[in-house]
Amino acid sequence: MGIFKIEGGIRLKGEITPQGAKNEALQILCAVLLTPEKVTINNIPDIIDINKLLTLLENLGVKIQKNAPGSYSFQADDVNVGYLETEGFKKEGGSLRGSIMIVGPLLARFGKGYIPKPGGDKIGRRRLDTHFEGFINLGAKFRYNREDHFYGVEAPKGLKGANMLLDEASVTGTANIVMAAVLAKGKTTVYNAACEPYLQQLCKMLNSMGAKITGVGSNLLTIEGVESLGGCEHRILPDMIEIGSWIGLAAMTKSEITIKDVSWDNLGVIPNTFRKLGITLERRGDDIYIPSHVDGYEIKTDIDGSILTVADAPWPGFTPDLLSIVLVVATQAKGDVLIHQKMFESRLFFVDKLIDMGAKIMLCDPHRAVVMGHDFQSQLKATTMSSPDIRAGISLLIAALSAKGTSTIQNIEQIDRGYERIDERLRAIGANIVRVE
Repeated sequence: MGIFKIEGGIRLKGEITPQGAKNEALQILCAVLLTPEKVTINNIPDIIDINKLLTLLENLGVKIQKNAPGSYSFQADDVNVGYLETEGFKKEGGSLRGSIMIVGPLLARFGKGYIPKPGGDKIGRRRLDTHFEGFINLGAKFRYNREDHFYGVEAPKGLKGANMLLDEASVTGTANIVMAAVLAKGKTTVYNAACEPYLQQLCKMLNSMGAKITGVGSNLLTIEGVESLGGCEHRILPDMIEIGSWIGLAAMTKSEITIKDVSWDNLGVIPNTFRKLGITLERRGDDIYIPSHVDGYEIKTDIDGSILTVADAPWPGFTPDLLSIVLVVATQAKGDVLIHQKMFESRLFFVDKLIDMGAKIMLCDPHRAVVMGHDFQSQLKATTMSSPDIRAGISLLIAALSAKGTSTIQNIEQIDRGYERIDERLRAIGANIVRVE
């Protein structure tokens, strides 16, 4: 297990290009199981979670060819469905939450799909009911082995279209149901569907393969089932979470940074949320330019003068994956902000590490924290800390880069799960960060 040694308090400068979106890649890679024809995907991030999924697909019998960095071709013309019932699969599938999305494509194409209880970040309860209720609505039979936490759905006679209202707008749940429904007989309607850009990307890719999905971008999807899907070529969007991370990094370190090729039209409320914290962002073509905030940044209040609240919500609301970044950025702002993490009850528990560094944060309950900004009058202090999950990990890294002295971050595999070669890329814009194995 490696660690990062970080010398903080250094201003950075230069350009940084976001990686391909992790959350889109997890969906898109599972979709290659829907066709025996070749699918080429570009801009795949080289991160631990994605590489785990690539290994899982390969063990299922998918032929994978690397064309160039970030570009792969896939052909699932000889899938070994029997692998799903092996001990090796139980171990591999259980180590990656995104593996849940292989179930929909396998169920649609082969009539059965199994998955062990998936892992991932320990950020609170993450239910799978939406996925399996959707499959049951399409005619699948569900079973669950409580002894080894193994889920299964089977539909040997195929799936049939259905009308369904999802109990929550789950992104992975919607993706799984859509991938199952594209090969079902008849029409499926999915109301209260997630509509994130990455889900839109999945629907556009499936349509290019021959699926018939309408309502893309809305919370009501209509899917006309087809007999089969063909191959395609697809490019993954830049990662909006990484883009938000670099915005926060620039502000906290008073650095002048340009974030390249961000796909502005798919960022939603992210830029304006950071502007509410007082951060200056300029749109230059498809880039984001952040000037050096030498005089700091001031949190705006609501129209009536009350404290600003930043809360997560399903798209087009603010993504929960960036609340940790907003929280750490607020520690050096002028003014106060209430962070309300509605979706996960354990995601704010990393704030004790920021408090140890000198941040003024009051944790009200598992879902809410009030941050009282220092306005750079008191610099955060370097410390030794451990990364509990991907997003908390990058937040602590940003804090360390702004802090006085040398910090150590342990358990950096959590950061590597979601951020590609982060130490190399940060060094390229002037950061003093060293990876020690």
